[in-house]
Amino acid sequence: MSDFDFSPGGGLELAARIIELVREVAGRGCEAEVNVRHEAEALTRFANSAIHQNVASATTGVRLRLHTDGRTAGGSTTLTSADGLRTLVERTLAAARVSPADRSWPGLAPPAPLWLSPGHPGSDEWSGFPFGFDEATARADPAERAGRVRDFVDAAGGLETAGYCRTLSVSAAFANTAGQALEGRTAEAAMDGIARADGADGVARLASARLADLDGAVLGARAAAKARAARNPVELPPGEYEVVLEPDAVSDLLENLAVFGFDGRAHHQQQSFAELGKEQFDPSVTIVDEPLGGREEQAADLPFDDEGTPRRTLVLVRDGVTTAVTHDRTSAARAGAESTGHASPASRSWGPHATHLRLEAEPLSGHGPSAGGPALIADSARPLVARMRRGLLVTDLWYTRVLDPKTLVITGLTRNGVWLVEDGEVTAPVSNLRFTQSYPRALAPGRVLGIGPSTVLLPEQWGRSRYGAPALHLATWNVTGNASG
Repeated sequence: MSDFDFSPGGGLELAARIIELVREVAGRGCEAEVNVRHEAEALTRFANSAIHQNVASATTGVRLRLHTDGRTAGGSTTLTSADGLRTLVERTLAAARVSPADRSWPGLAPPAPLWLSPGHPGSDEWSGFPFGFDEATARADPAERAGRVRDFVDAAGGLETAGYCRTLSVSAAFANTAGQALEGRTAEAAMDGIARADGADGVARLASARLADLDGAVLGARAAAKARAARNPVELPPGEYEVVLEPDAVSDLLENLAVFGFDGRAHHQQQSFAELGKEQFDPSVTIVDEPLGGREEQAADLPFDDEGTPRRTLVLVRDGVTTAVTHDRTSAARAGAESTGHASPASRSWGPHATHLRLEAEPLSGHGPSAGGPALIADSARPLVARMRRGLLVTDLWYTRVLDPKTLVITGLTRNGVWLVEDGEVTAPVSNLRFTQSYPRALAPGRVLGIGPSTVLLPEQWGRSRYGAPALHLATWNVTGNASG
């Protein structure tokens, strides 16, 4: 438990206190960085169309990393009393002294100001940073989340439903012995739910920096419409299919590209498909990492990473050309590059990953007739479906696994609704399919037939990343199996 009251500005004060302890215990030759992080998360879960769990936690944690005599070690604690902090410093120093030599130590982040996000007027009075922060989301109570669950269940019209609504707020501070000192905070809300009709499932998800943006009734109606339309599916044989991937499915592409493709550590080790300066994607494809928000969105994350490097928008692909990969200080030093602000507690071991990727939407003209009802087909996918001659509309991808990291060949399954489209009209539901597909190849020049005109913010299913995804119309998608095998 923490006995520290994370009041405005208190995080930097605590971080500075730990830096002074390090100097006292380890001497001024020791390099140190401190992260102080207060997280308040609340989750309302529902199943069988009823809330079955409402939980909340609030924790202040301190992480310390020391580098002394060529050796590095890290430690953490939630005990922020004077004795707790001294114990943290002493045991981390003891661990460093018996650790192997760290030849990849990149040094500490130098003092640098935060990047400002011009899309935000901001509301963070105590820090003055122009990164939007929604107090109402940070202070949301169980009744506000339960109200959205009730709206979701009611909108499903008697179908069995399950899912969650969550809110999260983070306040953090960073300091190091090189003089860097930063603080900031962020908030997030997300809702994810399914509806089931005669064994067929439909899904609806949404993430936002504001709980007020989540409309349980709209999400519940969409999930129910998909479930009802997915009953009694037909089977299709394996083969190459033209597809429209809805935003939920596109978010899986973005996640795998972030983790296995644009990782600067993997790129330097030649384990990534990324080739800087090469036209690897269709000219319609632009992919950016946007931790600071924009386009009338509030900030998606803290304005600095775990090494104290200020975050900013990073364009990874512009007009089909791969322009950047993500780095923390260690991977950047190895590659002869600069950190892009993607350090995390695991980045030295697993690589620095983008966590707020956005595939830029593309305004469309001449949408043609609407295909299906608005609840069945996502707004971003509707104009793409209307121009498809024969192919598949895919709601969601899951259980995706990498077969070849260099070419990013992925195998996985569809779920929560697949439909056959003929002459721009949905004609039949299709049973779930297995696919084996290189994600970069699916987005290669000439293979992207269209990108939806709007982007949906979607939560990562197993973590806290957030993806901005439009629908995608692709020329080919390699289906390798169906419900029968």
